[in-house]
Amino acid sequence: MAYDEYLEERITRVLEDKKVQFTTKKMMGGLCYMMDEKMLCGIVKNELMARINPEIYEESLSKKGVNQMNFTGRAMRGFIFVTEDAYDLDEDLEYWIELCIDFNPLAKKSKKKKKKS
Repeated sequence: MAYDEYLEERITRVLEDKKVQFTTKKMMGGLCYMMDEKMLCGIVKNELMARINPEIYEESLSKKGVNQMNFTGRAMRGFIFVTEDAYDLDEDLEYWIELCIDFNPLAKKSKKKKKKS
């Protein structure tokens, strides 16, 4: 198991309860949830990866169980990792997912890579 499948079930349930249209993609050794063709949140091992508004990034990092997302040696502003103890309760998971949903309309889409002919 590359990522926490129980967390996958919980995130899916939250999104379905909120009637969010989403898709999933396997990437980065985990699972990524997409909304409106933009990254919403994801799972890497047993951590929630959340894409939040950069305006609340610093405030969010001050919360217990929240860390910078750092794949390349440089933190990605607006992307955080949330550890299991910070999303253990359903209302805690819903809080983080709601932050992702709220930011999604403001988020920019990734540029599509051109296919080589």
